[in-house]
Amino acid sequence: MSIADTLREHGSGMLADLAFAVVWVTGVSVFFDFVTGPQWAYYLFMAAGIPAYFGFFWSLKMAREQQ
Repeated sequence: MSIADTLREHGSGMLADLAFAVVWVTGVSVFFDFVTGPQWAYYLFMAAGIPAYFGFFWSLKMAREQQ
């Protein structure tokens, strides 16, 4: 399976994943540029993106099913 085939099959999902990651990392980075916090808190916020990702897309799926 080539990269083009993979993109055709999962293109919109991969794009949504990338967009979420970029927005999350940018938001955390901008937040910590304005707030001086410990390094461990920065990494904790970055790691919190994992459950936030699954929670966001789970709630999006539930909302679509209710329509």
